[in-house]
Amino acid sequence: AARVQVCPAAGFLFSRLKGSGALASVFDFRQADGHKVLQSSIQEFLCSEAMFHLGVPTTRAGACVTSESTVVRDVFYDGDPKHEKCTVVLRMAPTFFRFGSFEIFKPADEHTGRAGPSVGRNDIRVQMLDYVIGSFYPEIQAAHTHCSDHVERNVAFFREVIRHTACMVAEWQCVGFCHGMLNTDNMSIVGLTIDYGPFGFLDRYDPDHVCNASDNTGRYSYSRQPEVCKWNLQKLKGQCCPVLRTVSVVICFGDNLQSHRKCVGLASTSLHLSSLCTGADFTNTFSLLSSFPLEPQSPGLAEFLTTLTSQCASLEELRLAFRPQMDPRQLSMMLMLAQSNPQLFALIGTQANLARELDRVEQQSRLEQLSPEELQSRNRGRWADWLQEYRVRLERDMEGAGDVVAWQAERVRVMKANNPKYVLRNYIAQRAIEAAEKGDFSEVQRVLKLLESPYHSDGEAAGGTEAAEAVPGGQSYSSKPPLWAAELCVT
Repeated sequence: AARVQVCPAAGFLFSRLKGSGALASVFDFRQADGHKVLQSSIQEFLCSEAMFHLGVPTTRAGACVTSESTVVRDVFYDGDPKHEKCTVVLRMAPTFFRFGSFEIFKPADEHTGRAGPSVGRNDIRVQMLDYVIGSFYPEIQAAHTHCSDHVERNVAFFREVIRHTACMVAEWQCVGFCHGMLNTDNMSIVGLTIDYGPFGFLDRYDPDHVCNASDNTGRYSYSRQPEVCKWNLQKLKGQCCPVLRTVSVVICFGDNLQSHRKCVGLASTSLHLSSLCTGADFTNTFSLLSSFPLEPQSPGLAEFLTTLTSQCASLEELRLAFRPQMDPRQLSMMLMLAQSNPQLFALIGTQANLARELDRVEQQSRLEQLSPEELQSRNRGRWADWLQEYRVRLERDMEGAGDVVAWQAERVRVMKANNPKYVLRNYIAQRAIEAAEKGDFSEVQRVLKLLESPYHSDGEAAGGTEAAEAVPGGQSYSSKPPLWAAELCVT
């Protein structure tokens, strides 16, 4: 017997099938036992759909099916394993060809001596390129049909892969998305977001935010995503075709990244600096700026500044964020080791990790001497100064406008079209998961419906104000996350 729930708007299936462990034993993400679980499946399902409706290139989620069969997982890596329901997510994409697919031609690694299984098989490489270009880049194939060789075609193909990848990562950063495992096997050859685990959207703005609990060096941090994508493109270039070595990944990727950042409205460095200093909520800060009153003496300016300041991190949030990760004695030992035996230190830690830990200690010391009132006053002053600069910039942009009212309306329209009100915050997903674990998928479907209109107001999305605001805990889906959410990690 099966109890099936269907989301009418999307046609996606949620099913609880008793005794269907075999159905769920398609994926193995943790213990090599072939099972994926409910927690990560719902996260993946919701996030891939959220990204699609945000306009970010992505694979899609077609169905999520869960059974009564269970496996033991430590989903939060906190030493508290529990039984999790086995689950399968059906994902859809034009292709699942990845950068890593071409690593079958990889020569022997200088450290391990291992080589790809098809090293030296140029005949297979030619077949793969013909298939990928002909199937997924037909316009490039058509443009080079009459060429005697494939050199120009392959170069054009690789440049297009660079463009797609740069556009994708620019879109990620515009909406505050952080991919936690950007190796070559998680990079799509057609520039789609794949492998939703681990991942996370920024809450408090932090360019060094890492959403992967096992990423101790910050390789996949939010700000380093373009750098990692560029590195992956370099690896792809080395495996696809020797002639591609003439293509500069650095120049092509950088030009496409900057161009697309401007198209999607990624804001200036000065805004990021203000957001960083105050721990401002990434999504809500950008969303609020569309309602900034242009007139210097506007009666709504003080209220706007108050609302903006309310999006800054509280003292409790900052103390939690900058909480030292090492015991003081361990830190002292690491510092002595770094000075006395750099070679041994290099084996067990990095200078960057040590620097980050010292920064946490310093920040924590400053925060201990700060009161909530002092923090709020400081944040208000910083945003007041930034808004003055912002007004000057807007006035300069407005100078060439013949119709000021029409210009202002267009500015608001563009900002609302590029800065979402809703993203899949960790705490929103967690609440839906906790309900689903008890057999209630209504919150999953409700969140899914809301994420279909991420750029709309509360009243326009999810069927009206009541649907958008009546959230457990008395918060809106667009609210800053509660303090407990800072400890959540998507695995």
